[in-house]
Amino acid sequence: MKFLRLPHFTSLAWILPDRRGLAFKIAACTLLGTACIFFAVFFYNYTISHKVVLKSVQDNTRYLTHATVNRIETTLMCVEKAPLLLRESLQTQSHTREALILWMENILNTNPEIFGDIIAFEPFHFDPDAFFYAPYVCRAKGRLQVSDPQSALNYFYTDWYLIPKELKKPVWTEPYFDKGGGNILMTTFAVPFYQVVYGKKIFDGVVTADLSLEWLQHIVSDIQIYHSGYAFLVSHSGVFISHPNKDWIMNESIFSIADAAKNKRLRQIGRDMIHGGEGFTPVASCFTGKASWLYYAPVKSTGWSVGVVVPDDELFADIRNLTLHLMLIGASGFLLLFLLVVFISKRMTRPISALADVTSEIAQGNLDIHLPAPRSNDEVGELTASFENMRTALKEYILDLKETTAAKERIESELKIAHTIQMSFLPKRFPPFPEKPEFDIYATLIPAKEVGGDLYDFFLIDDEHLFFSIGDVSGKGVPAALFMAVTKTLMKGIAGDHRIPSDILIRTNHELCIDNDAMMFCTVFCGVFNFVTGDMVYASAGHNPPLVIPPEGDPQWLHVIPEVMLGVVANADYTTQRITLKPGSRLVLYTDGITEAMDAGKNLYSNDRLEQALRTAANAGAQKLVEHIILSVREFVGAEAQSDDITVLALHYRDV
Repeated sequence: MKFLRLPHFTSLAWILPDRRGLAFKIAACTLLGTACIFFAVFFYNYTISHKVVLKSVQDNTRYLTHATVNRIETTLMCVEKAPLLLRESLQTQSHTREALILWMENILNTNPEIFGDIIAFEPFHFDPDAFFYAPYVCRAKGRLQVSDPQSALNYFYTDWYLIPKELKKPVWTEPYFDKGGGNILMTTFAVPFYQVVYGKKIFDGVVTADLSLEWLQHIVSDIQIYHSGYAFLVSHSGVFISHPNKDWIMNESIFSIADAAKNKRLRQIGRDMIHGGEGFTPVASCFTGKASWLYYAPVKSTGWSVGVVVPDDELFADIRNLTLHLMLIGASGFLLLFLLVVFISKRMTRPISALADVTSEIAQGNLDIHLPAPRSNDEVGELTASFENMRTALKEYILDLKETTAAKERIESELKIAHTIQMSFLPKRFPPFPEKPEFDIYATLIPAKEVGGDLYDFFLIDDEHLFFSIGDVSGKGVPAALFMAVTKTLMKGIAGDHRIPSDILIRTNHELCIDNDAMMFCTVFCGVFNFVTGDMVYASAGHNPPLVIPPEGDPQWLHVIPEVMLGVVANADYTTQRITLKPGSRLVLYTDGITEAMDAGKNLYSNDRLEQALRTAANAGAQKLVEHIILSVREFVGAEAQSDDITVLALHYRDV
């Protein structure tokens, strides 16, 4: 026989999933959702059951209370008939002493619930010679006993005599202990009777029926609900007539109990009871000894109220037992579900865990590792196949990336060399002519990329003339740098033999238009400055007009005739213009990388800002002037990337 081999129990790792893993998340989410549903159903069931049981108990206690009230009312109605009938007889005919005693004995013989009765007359109304006359018949030791009317007490000030006399209607008195009479707890139904003299009703006396409350206490004490539920009876003033606690009967009231416990809610309930109210309400433990529910209803003929008390713990005992069983069943089911979910989740996520281990190796760069073979054609199998394709593609991509990176590094190295070569084409030693105190010149070029298309140049033609130029090639990068190098070389070679700027531009343009299949062009401003006399001749091939800063006054734009760029039209013609600079003047040349620089809001630096920058640095030398312009542009653009090459050249004609 083969036995099932159980897992090793010395460790719970086989059953508890890793808290970081997918199995744990699946198990946690499933169990959390199940727990929420279970507790929601459990709470709903408990709430509904609680309401149903409470409604059922309310109905049962209402029926029981009303049945008790009806029994009391029926007995009281039977008691009321005898004195009412005797009153009619007293008011319609005369009776002797013997006849009255006979009436009273007949009432007790025919009404066993009546303990005794009395007929109390007003002074001298029955016998002109007798101030007191109140014969009394009661039950004593199994027989009827008639009291001597001449020994009657002063009954004129008793409740059973005064109250009906004043109210002029039958009343039930407050329960009392009949000391000296029956020596029992009783209540009296007192009915006033009258005699008619000359058509006027005159109060004649009171006829009563005494009712022992022992039978009433038996009725109330026989009521019992559950194990310790009970009933009680209070009078119309709230005094306990019947209660399981014998010490409370006729000694305590519902209000004294409430005041002793400082329970305002119990006092409100007592107030409603003595006013004939009816209700079903929880009562505090100070009244019953434990939390309970109370149903109360009035005995309308007497103003009393019957209350039935149901202990809360007994009321909901069945629900609590059922809830406990449900919780045990739910906990067992939850445990079984936990084991099942953990088993299924670990089984389902095992291939994913294995795949995660392999992919972590791939993430660390091990692209030669083999992925686990898929065991099924589900999503895990598709994921494994996708990772395999990714591994292969990644391996190929890394090889291509290495080649691309190597090529990029070569290009970057070549661009750095090109940048160095391009910068070497430009004058970069300042001051360039320290032996010439008549003038100072300074320039800077900041390419937008590694290499750019802007250019500047200056050199001495002879001991009195300085050639200078600035230009901007269309486009950026390597093509613009090559075109810039060609343009600068041509202009320098031609300017060595010609001193007229228009001729220099005409010859340079002619050479650039030859085989210009790329249709590149260049804007240029060039001039020849006689630093002895201050005379300057210049020409412009579509370049931005320079600014002249006189020794005194604001910067002024140099008048430039707009003419075509170099490299566009082979037979283009250019015009030479003249100006004489005063000693102390400054000439500022720039490319559109200055005026078209943009900030984050795409606003241009503009000619106005350039003019304002020169106005604030009017007395600066050539180098300071250039540096001030560059700083102003950088403050304007902020963190925005440079969009075009920036070139500035400043010529200072000194006053020596």
